Amino acid sequence: MEETIAGTEAAQIPKQRGDSLLETAVRYAAERHWDVFPGTWLEAVEGQHRCSCGDARCVAPGAHPARADWPALATGSATVTRRMCQKQPTASILLPTGRTFDALSVPESAGFLALARMERMELTLGPVTLTPDRRMHFFVLPGASVKVPDLVRGLGWSQGSLDLVALGEGDYVAAPPTRYGSSGAVQWACRPTPANRWLPDAEELISPLAYACGRDR
Repeated sequence: MEETIAGTEAAQIPKQRGDSLLETAVRYAAERHWDVFPGTWLEAVEGQHRCSCGDARCVAPGAHPARADWPALATGSATVTRRMCQKQPTASILLPTGRTFDALSVPESAGFLALARMERMELTLGPVTLTPDRRMHFFVLPGASVKVPDLVRGLGWSQGSLDLVALGEGDYVAAPPTRYGSSGAVQWACRPTPANRWLPDAEELISPLAYACGRDR
């Protein structure tokens, strides 16, 4: 896929173009069988990039759902994805969680610490994104949002003491190469490959993630 953080498989972040967004969204549906839906997009207003939602104080400009009925719009069909994205080729690429995957969201600093620990533990990872607002999202099997509170407590932490959030049904993540305002673009920390098509269970990753978040407090 397109974007990867420096130091991994592709340090160069390509400039975002409408056709790359559209074709990437189609590939997510066709190759990964992920449900996809287009979100808001960036518009140039008085020399600045503003979110298409029109809110000057938007917290995720160009990277959130454009409609309240987005769960019904999300599709795993490459044909339907192409048709939707052609209406607004610069729209963000959003992936609903709670379907083909959930996501464990942690601060960037904790995420990199956890990645190093996971590598030493020789854990198998799924895709991992890095967002411009300095969060990392670890893709895991669906159901994580239900399991995580008990898993965290089992490790001796209270859920509220760690900045570790499980995104499941009703949530979503922005996928590369979606751009957040002027902050930059979503990148892959671990990009999708044939080797990580089968996602890990939250139970496999929760210990290093909780440890890293505890260290990061």
